[in-house]
Amino acid sequence: MEIDDASDAAPCVNEFGQPVGAPVDWLAAAQPSPVTLVGHWCRVVPLELAHVPDLYAALAPGPPSQWTYLTFGPCGSEGELREVVSGYLANPGFVPFAILDAAGVARGIAAYLRIDPAVGTLEVGGILLGEGLRRTAAATEAMWLLARNAFEQLGFRRYEWKCDALNAPSRYAAERLGFRFEGVWRQATVYKGRNRDTAWFAMTDADWPTVSAAIQAWLDPATFDESGIQRRPLRVS
Repeated sequence: MEIDDASDAAPCVNEFGQPVGAPVDWLAAAQPSPVTLVGHWCRVVPLELAHVPDLYAALAPGPPSQWTYLTFGPCGSEGELREVVSGYLANPGFVPFAILDAAGVARGIAAYLRIDPAVGTLEVGGILLGEGLRRTAAATEAMWLLARNAFEQLGFRRYEWKCDALNAPSRYAAERLGFRFEGVWRQATVYKGRNRDTAWFAMTDADWPTVSAAIQAWLDPATFDESGIQRRPLRVS
């Protein structure tokens, strides 16, 4: 979903007749901290090294292609994944979380990063989903819980998602979750010895009520049959 305008809001006009952004009556957001977020299908908890065995067990059966668009990996052993998790925990710009399934087993990771409370922006990233979490209601709910915390508890104005512009599954996931495509930064970085053009997606606090309502309605247990298969796709519009 491409957008042409920098903002949906009509610009204001200053005393010189120039278009300017709308005035902002807003206080700085709160700095994110490790918290536990509880849903129906999953829990999102502060990431710990103790989660590594379960995380590796969830990731080990996955296809080698799961590592292609990550800046790290492949992790061929529990020890290698432990180094990755240690890096998440040691990074002062990250607030990392483990995603637990309904049974309390860690099956994925996500983090807040690029956090700027003064202007109210942050990104969700570093996302790694293992078997039993990919393409499930729990995965969708985890993303909703993190977004809800960012907007409703912490007071952020803008919530971002970025990925390799060639990563079609990540781009699809962003739009499915209600993020809007904002463009591509060409030659944004280099990883694993190759170029990365970065696709930018975001949602704002103005978008959030509609996005949240659509996701909450889809997460209702009635959406799924006895086998856990969705009866209808998630549509955020």
